Amino acid sequence: MSHEQPFLTDVKTLRERARQHIQQGAVTEGYKADRDTVIKLLNEALATEIVCTLRYKRHYYMANGLNASIAADEFLEHAQQEQQHADWLAERIVQLGGAPNFSPEGLQSRAHAEYVEGDTLKDMVMEDLVAERIAIDSYREMAAYLSDKDPTTRRIFEEILAQEEEHADDMAGILESL
Repeated sequence: MSHEQPFLTDVKTLRERARQHIQQGAVTEGYKADRDTVIKLLNEALATEIVCTLRYKRHYYMANGLNASIAADEFLEHAQQEQQHADWLAERIVQLGGAPNFSPEGLQSRAHAEYVEGDTLKDMVMEDLVAERIAIDSYREMAAYLSDKDPTTRRIFEEILAQEEEHADDMAGILESL
């Protein structure tokens, strides 16, 4: 068995294709997703992450009471991770030739999660847990929708999804202790 499986597309064809629409950057002819839809989903996720960053930041500064220091540490860590998610999403939007929407105008309506302040530490933790559960469901659906049409964006959603699941687990644990 000396004959090898041929490479899927010959190198000459790949090189020619790469030069054809060079202004499209990372988006090649092999990109199978509807780019406008993907950018819209990414911008909704971006809004969600910004809202979650802001909510966690508020909760970090407002946490007080006996169990507050553990919760506050988690709030701060989550705020930083949500900001990192927003950065990943914005970067991917630009790679796909879109513009990340950071406008505060309409931020709430673009986001899937809500910005609920919460009056007590328990309220704050519950609101964060609800928001994480919303993000988990929407990112799981987005990843499934993208399937093999845009594996890079799907992996970004899967990476964020894994962290949102950890966040939900953290909030559920804190909620139990309150």
